[in-house]
Parts: sequence; structure tokens; C-alpha cells
Amino acid sequence: MPHRVVVLALDGVIPLDLGIPARVFNGARGPDGAPLYSVSTCSLGGRPVRTSEDFRIVVDHDESLLETADTVVIATQEPEERLVATGRLPEDVAAALDRIPPRARVVSLCTSAFLLAAAGLLEGRRATTHWALCDLFARLFPGVDVDPDVLFVDNGRILTSAGGAAGIDLCLHLVRLDHGAAVAGAAARRCVVAPWREGGQAQFIEHPVPEDADRSTSATRQWALDR
Repeated sequence: MPHRVVVLALDGVIPLDLGIPARVFNGARGPDGAPLYSVSTCSLGGRPVRTSEDFRIVVDHDESLLETADTVVIATQEPEERLVATGRLPEDVAAALDRIPPRARVVSLCTSAFLLAAAGLLEGRRATTHWALCDLFARLFPGVDVDPDVLFVDNGRILTSAGGAAGIDLCLHLVRLDHGAAVAGAAARRCVVAPWREGGQAQFIEHPVPEDADRSTSATRQWALDR
């Protein structure tokens, strides 16, 4: 049977990030071309999900689907005001996370690491999230060792990723763990993405181009920027 991945979509979900698990895991195929994963999406109560953009997404399953998962992925959701103020989960979200089987892997994409931390799943562990919110994360959850300089962190059962496309890196990492580099590489080709970026690679935080005119390459750099 294919490994069952259940994606939890909550209000405020970022649409691009919500699609990452299905895009990557559905690209992983066995030697006979059969899918190695099945990916399903659920929401609280099976209700339509309000995204971070100007549309909603219809979801076919409710949170009871989490009980069937081999891997749960919580799609990126911007931390809501109550969570930022108190470090506590809404009761309905906490109840949903309690339905995850103890054997299942739990994966957060980007800022959904806040949900895992509030649920106590990251206490005493190393984790990451979007670099712009790492300071806030550290203040809210001092018991978590937050690392702003990596693309993802693998703690075995609990895994966290940094912002945006780092979710692709983490999903490919899981395919590689489960089925080897060849299968992960083929899945990456289907997605037309790099098959491997080191998990320890620094997040792409903005750094200004040096403006030291005395350096020998300054004229060349200015020529390139102008064109």
C-alpha cells in the first residue's frame, strides 16, 4: 500500500505551500510506475479553507483523516494573533493534532512550526521556520532550539522546514529517506526542481551587494547591474 500522506489545511494557508506535498510525493514512483504515496488534504470540519489570498479552497475531508496518516504535513499558515500573544493553540486545532497517531511523522512547512511548538511537539528539539520570524519564535518558545540558518531540520519523527521552497527540499528529503536517491531524483525532475540542496544551507536572507568602489570588480558589477 502507498505511504499515506495527510495534509492539514487551516484558515490563512498559503496556496503555493499547500500544493507542495502533493506535487512532490505524487511524483515519487516505483520501478513499475506505481505511486509510492497517496496524498489527501483535510480541514477542520471538512469546511472550505480561507487562503492567504483572495479565494477559498474546497476540501473533501475533515480532521478524522489524520488518524489514518503515515505522515502528516501541516501546510504553511501565518501565526494568528492569539497564538502570537499567548503561545497557545486554538482548541479546535489542538484537538485535531491530538488525532495524529503516535507512529506518524509530523512535518511543518514554514511558519506552521509555530503550531507544532505550541502543541509541545518541539520542546527540547532543534527546529526552523521562516528566517523573518525566528526571533519571535524563540521568544515565544524558549524551550525550542530554533535555527534560522538551515532549510530544514530532521528530528526523526518531527521535521520542520524554512520558508517557501524549503518545503520542497524537505519533502524530497523524505522521499530520499523512504526510497533512495534515484526515486527522489526522478520526483525532482518531474517537478523541475533541484534534486538536492543541503539541509544546512543558509536561508536566502537578503544581503546587499557591496558598494566598495575600490575593489577591482566594482566596475564589472555595476555594468552587470545596469544591464
